[in-house]
Amino acid sequence: MSNTSPIELNIMIRAAFKRMQLTWRNYRHRFVPWIALNLHRNERSLRHVTKCVQDKPIHDEGVSEVLLKVFGALLARDGALEKRSLKATSLRSVQTRKTDAQEIYEGRQMAENDDVIFQSVGFCIKRMPSSVPLAGVGVFVTKGFVPKGTVVAMYPGTVYEAYEPIFFQSVRNPFVFRCIDGILVDGNDKGISKLVYKSCSKRDMLGPYRLSDFSWLTAHPKNPLAIGQYVNNCNDSPANVCYQEYDVPKAFPLELYQYLPNVKYSHEIQRPLRCVILVSLRDISLGEELFSNYYTIVDS
Repeated sequence: MSNTSPIELNIMIRAAFKRMQLTWRNYRHRFVPWIALNLHRNERSLRHVTKCVQDKPIHDEGVSEVLLKVFGALLARDGALEKRSLKATSLRSVQTRKTDAQEIYEGRQMAENDDVIFQSVGFCIKRMPSSVPLAGVGVFVTKGFVPKGTVVAMYPGTVYEAYEPIFFQSVRNPFVFRCIDGILVDGNDKGISKLVYKSCSKRDMLGPYRLSDFSWLTAHPKNPLAIGQYVNNCNDSPANVCYQEYDVPKAFPLELYQYLPNVKYSHEIQRPLRCVILVSLRDISLGEELFSNYYTIVDS
């Protein structure tokens, strides 16, 4: 048996824990599980920026402009669909009216998603089997053309401050994104992560009005751009998109929050809502798969 006393053992555990905390704070990685296994495999999967500000390919004002345009179009579309659905079911029995209206609404919503997004930004993206062997699902441009410096997708999920608990959600979870300032975004749409997001989303409702979109947890997201968590890492070719951190400004219209695929873990946090978007690094053609860098080195 060891001769270490309980007091000495406690001191050793505390010292080890402090070392782990220091190591965690010094990380400048994007995805914790990925970087532990893949950092030394392919140097081309690294992205270097010399200053934190250079981790933003486009200005935040440009991001806001795109989101306002897309979300405004989605809001107009949803309002028109709801009116048509209610009109189509107005002559049905009271018992079946609500169910029928919802089915009609959801069907038409999915059918018109592509048109709304295409008319707003000139392209559409969808989840499909990746072109990379054993990579699972990927994200492809399925309609139109993506110019360089364009908001292509959004990374959905629950937003955690650096000090908030995320251990159990992070176990076997490859979708935890770490921002440069330590904020974490859990983009997993299954398991504990899914339950936490839905709970936080319902908590923040203003009466019947939602302040976040939870439809990204389903196969048919209301905001078609909210599939950025499925963008795969570049291996054999340079990335064509990169991640950019974006804080939602105070002036952002309240009625458009329902399309934001992010929610704060704690409603007591006063800072702006953190979102992560994906921006095109070059022109991306129809049929191309989106690839990103899972690891960004910031030389501050």
